[in-house]
Amino acid sequence: MKAVRNIRLCTKDCLCLYVCPTGATDTDNGQIDAARCLDACRACVDACPSGAISLVPDNYPPQQKTEESVKQPLRALSSSAARQERAARAMMEGETSPEGKRLAAALLASTRVTAEDLSREAGYMLPQGEEARAFIKELLETDQPAGFPREAAKRLGELL
Repeated sequence: MKAVRNIRLCTKDCLCLYVCPTGATDTDNGQIDAARCLDACRACVDACPSGAISLVPDNYPPQQKTEESVKQPLRALSSSAARQERAARAMMEGETSPEGKRLAAALLASTRVTAEDLSREAGYMLPQGEEARAFIKELLETDQPAGFPREAAKRLGELL
């Protein structure tokens, strides 16, 4: 396991510089040099007052297989969540009162999280997964609403 720094959380207190036995921490560019970082040392993780440094594994386990009998209901639920998200977005755009806008924004955020969780469980959110490639291909082969980033989706499909 190697240390990584979340730059958004880093408050530049720089205690990591003083405790790192190899000098792997660097506040100039915000990165931690993985080649110099000692496996599971944790000195910088424990010293960081802002919690910006954590350990990540060197190797991740392979994606677990999701049975087709589970994927189909997840896809249906994901489609439903996407429809709910579109409805919440339309509600937010049409709402005039501040309270109504806040409610619509909360509904939008909630349905987005639900849709992302369902998509991930169905295997869509894992770029190495076959489902992700099939999903992007389907997006490119079907009509999409105005503003759909077709070129970005095409490029992503090529990268996968």
